[in-house]
Amino acid sequence: MINQSLKRLGFFLPLASAFLGLALLLTDASPLQSLRNNLFDQYQRWYPRININTAVRIIDIDDESLRRLGQWPWPRTRLAQLTDQLQSAGVAAIGFDVVFAEADRTAPRAMADLWSLKGPLRSELEALPDHDQAFAQSISKANIVLGFTVQRGTLTGELSTASATALSHRPFRYIYAGPPPTSWLHTFQSAILARPELESAAKGNGALNFVPDNDGVVRRIPLLLQLADEPVPTLAAEILRVAQGTQNYVLKTQALGISEIKIGQFQIPTTRSGEVWMHYSRESPQRYLPAWKLIAGQIPAEQLKGKMILIGSSAQGLMDLRFSPLGRILPGVEAHAQLLEQITSGHLLQRPGWASFAEIISTLLGCLAIGLIATRSRALIAASTTLALLALVLLSGWYAFREHTLLINTVTPALAFTATFILGSLLHHWMSEREQRWIKQAFSRYVSPNRVSHLIEHPDSMALGGRRQECSFIFTDLADFTSLMESIDPAQAVTLLNDYLDQMIAIAFKHEGTLDRIVGDAVAIMFSAPLTQADHRARALGCAMEMDAFASNYSDTLQAKGFQFGKTRIGIHSGEVIVGNFGGSTIFDYRALGDPVNTAARLESVNKHLGTHICISEATLSGCPDALVRPVGRLVLKGKNRALQVFEPLTEARLANYAPLELYCSAYQAMAQEASSAASDFSVLALSYPHDPLLALHHQRLSKGEKGDLIVMAEK
Repeated sequence: MINQSLKRLGFFLPLASAFLGLALLLTDASPLQSLRNNLFDQYQRWYPRININTAVRIIDIDDESLRRLGQWPWPRTRLAQLTDQLQSAGVAAIGFDVVFAEADRTAPRAMADLWSLKGPLRSELEALPDHDQAFAQSISKANIVLGFTVQRGTLTGELSTASATALSHRPFRYIYAGPPPTSWLHTFQSAILARPELESAAKGNGALNFVPDNDGVVRRIPLLLQLADEPVPTLAAEILRVAQGTQNYVLKTQALGISEIKIGQFQIPTTRSGEVWMHYSRESPQRYLPAWKLIAGQIPAEQLKGKMILIGSSAQGLMDLRFSPLGRILPGVEAHAQLLEQITSGHLLQRPGWASFAEIISTLLGCLAIGLIATRSRALIAASTTLALLALVLLSGWYAFREHTLLINTVTPALAFTATFILGSLLHHWMSEREQRWIKQAFSRYVSPNRVSHLIEHPDSMALGGRRQECSFIFTDLADFTSLMESIDPAQAVTLLNDYLDQMIAIAFKHEGTLDRIVGDAVAIMFSAPLTQADHRARALGCAMEMDAFASNYSDTLQAKGFQFGKTRIGIHSGEVIVGNFGGSTIFDYRALGDPVNTAARLESVNKHLGTHICISEATLSGCPDALVRPVGRLVLKGKNRALQVFEPLTEARLANYAPLELYCSAYQAMAQEASSAASDFSVLALSYPHDPLLALHHQRLSKGEKGDLIVMAEK
């Protein structure tokens, strides 16, 4: 059956698939990351974070504020007014999602420079209060966090900064519970900071940068970044620290990266790079307070007291817009605000340390199970198992997100399961095809190949019953084989017989005949069943002639070696029979029933009385117009009442020893007409051609006083 190499392949495929899944998990290629991120995004669309009334508000420099108060940038004095109003309302901390890197161009000194004023007028302008100084004074009185940006490359010009040491005012410190995190943080080389007088007046300074994924979606926001030589906090981290009045950032690090950052009372689980996974909520109007209303005094102090305030812009013209997993564009300031909402509400998405181990184990076990089942079970069982495991792993990921805010990678295991099923199914299909081919070949040794093919293509033909069909039949028999078996070693005799039958059956299959049966050394062949063959008569004659040629040559060869291997007798007849499956529910016997079958068998038998090798009936010969034959006679077979016109097919070799066909047919015609000259004609021919069996037969008949070509067979 299936060779051992295929069996081993069926055993190793599950292992190979499991290791493939493991390799996919460990390499975490970009396409897999994209698929995983898309799955996590879908989780958020199905189940966005519930928006609760947290202590975070955005003072929005929206389009209406720009329309009422003028285009951006606003004078620093207005920002100082805004800061003072928030401080008076008792806010916990204020963070500016703005970089104040340049001097206020609306300040008196800047206006004097712009207009190139000189003399007393310039002196009067320079004597007016400086806007940046006024803003710095307001900043120094409040819990203010200013923003700065970091850059990947090295900048040039007066705004460039080379390292974190440029943060002249750093009222925080880092405490490491583990190795330093510098190798895991997102690294930048330079920064654009706020003006020195503003930076030094602020209680904190935080980076405004996001690190979006390749598709531009902000899924994680870092709490710390690496600026050249050391970490720097981001805006949300600094607002959280300043609002609590704490000084320390406590970083819990492990061999694989950062696992947690503690800011005051908040212990925040992070990615290895110090990022927080974002779970966005839908749009919430209460999150935003227009800046113009604050300056106009239309926002009650109780709405601001104790809140962490972010000042930024939702105006599209200022281009501070980001993509979120919810499929919408949101202002960058809202991303900072939602991060603070998550932290203060305790609703944090986590990817726990055991997640990778669980994904590896589930992938290995799932691939092994699917691979084993796919290569050894039925397709429906394998598909059902694969679908069940896919549903289990995908629903487990959704359940972990929905109920426990955990992020588990189920995409890679699901892809590994699918790939294992496909590979296993292909291998199983391939193995099954090989097995079916083997079975077909093996079955064809017991049943004709055309019968096997017909059963495979028409399984409905396995039903009991039959149908009327005109067919042709060949019956062969080996003369004197019993005597041969008694004279030589039985094993040797069986070998000679098997070689003989093998070639005889091969010839039948070559002519697309159906093996009806083998009885000892006799073979029965059927044509035009199970598939109809319009030329079944010609096929039968051609097959019989080739069988006769082989049998004669095989017998001559063995006789030359000293084995008395007899000659083969062949009978051919055609007629309507009932063909089908006979037997019962336990076993079928596919065969033909009817008088033509018996007649073909009788024609084979009469050869020993006639001295011929092959006898063919007129019914078969009618479909062989080019056949070289000579008439034998009208035979009344044993047990029959009606005469059957029978012919002997001829070969060139036999014609060399037989009477010329014209002379034989002329003598036969005279005999058939009961002419008086028939006896003398056959007498002369028999003496001239002593090796012609039919001449000898008819000469003996006519010598005994018989007339005509009618021959009544007293024996089978």
